Amino acid sequence: MFENISIFHSSIKIKGKHTFYFDPYKINEESHDADVIFITHSHSDHFSPEDILKVANDDTIIVAPQSMSENSVLIDIWNGAPNTPVANVIFVNPNQGFALSQFDTEFTAIPAYNTNKQFHPKANNWLGYIVSIEGTTYYVAGDTDITEEAKNVKCDVALIPCGGTYTMDYKEAAELANTIKPKYAIPTHYGSVAGSPEDGQRFIDLLNPEIEGIIKI
Repeated sequence: MFENISIFHSSIKIKGKHTFYFDPYKINEESHDADVIFITHSHSDHFSPEDILKVANDDTIIVAPQSMSENSVLIDIWNGAPNTPVANVIFVNPNQGFALSQFDTEFTAIPAYNTNKQFHPKANNWLGYIVSIEGTTYYVAGDTDITEEAKNVKCDVALIPCGGTYTMDYKEAAELANTIKPKYAIPTHYGSVAGSPEDGQRFIDLLNPEIEGIIKI
């Protein structure tokens, strides 16, 4: 199921009529096939300029937190510096919503932050995204703990970090999924930078029966 989704760590590709990337990272081939690239925050395993440039093209739209608006790489991409595409960069704040009618999609930026750690302060205004793609609503949580904003998300598919250390662990991730009750839940952010390879299945084992867990790593 969801053969249109591929994941490594928190690098997510959703391919259908259009192609959407979230935090492209460790990309093997230059495809330049991205219609939209969503960036959640500036940590190197989520904001990788070399990987962005492997998938971006001159028509790509890049969505990034407003707090990254002075980032030199994004400015170069926007301005068409040598060897970079001329892409449209949209900077957004938490809780802002946008429609991208040319790609038949709309999205809302959701705050992503730690509540009991220091790695992702709320004040940084880093993000997760709720994105509507071809009739399915995806929640890509970004690097976050269980927050009040996350608990209020409504979606069909939730992609939730579960590796612990920097984000929720698998128990907390399952708690969030069971709270928001998506139809499908997919674990992310485990087995490489943080967490063990078994954390994805541990997360799925704790889901309520009405939620279908799917491993995509």
